[in-house]
Amino acid sequence: MLVLGEGGLDVSSVLCLGAHADDIEIGCAGLVLALLARRPGIEVDWVVMSADGVRADEARASAERLLASSADRRVRVEAFRERYFPYDPTVKEYFDELGRSMSPDLILCPWRGDAHQDHRTVAELTANTFRDHLVLEYEIPKYDGDLGRPSVYVRLSKDQADAKVAAILEGFPSQSGRDWFSMDTFGALMRLRGIECHSPSGLAEAFHARKVVLA
Repeated sequence: MLVLGEGGLDVSSVLCLGAHADDIEIGCAGLVLALLARRPGIEVDWVVMSADGVRADEARASAERLLASSADRRVRVEAFRERYFPYDPTVKEYFDELGRSMSPDLILCPWRGDAHQDHRTVAELTANTFRDHLVLEYEIPKYDGDLGRPSVYVRLSKDQADAKVAAILEGFPSQSGRDWFSMDTFGALMRLRGIECHSPSGLAEAFHARKVVLA
């Protein structure tokens, strides 16, 4: 197991991409919080591709709370048709525009092996658009049972893990009636990934990386 030094991942700009409201929080809020703790002035672009009504309001408010320590943040909540991303050419056009307008140090997006077609489309378009960037693909637990074998781990402190769970549960009350939407679900996945990477706290997030160049 390769463990990067104490310096860890040092970036000045991050692009967080989610297909739906709460995807980013579930997939990588721990890493985002860790990055902000190290460098509060980090530049963050936060893009949710599909949310409307209450879900859109929740997505905006949740992002603003999570990114409160970043003075340089831009939150976008779009309204592409949920579950139809693979068939909508305007989604591709949107990514083309993202690629022309920014070049972040780190991109966080869903995993290409995710069973949800919208998640896969976002992952595929991210790889097509940002071909010379560090892209980490996050995981989202769901009914489909599509969790894979990730290759990159981010060890979290207990405080960071607790803050992630609180951000999800407090940020998206509209989902509280769903049987999977619970502290146990999100805590269990971080505990499992923490075991796999020998995290001192026993907690971690995990990601898939298609290509990493060590300089």
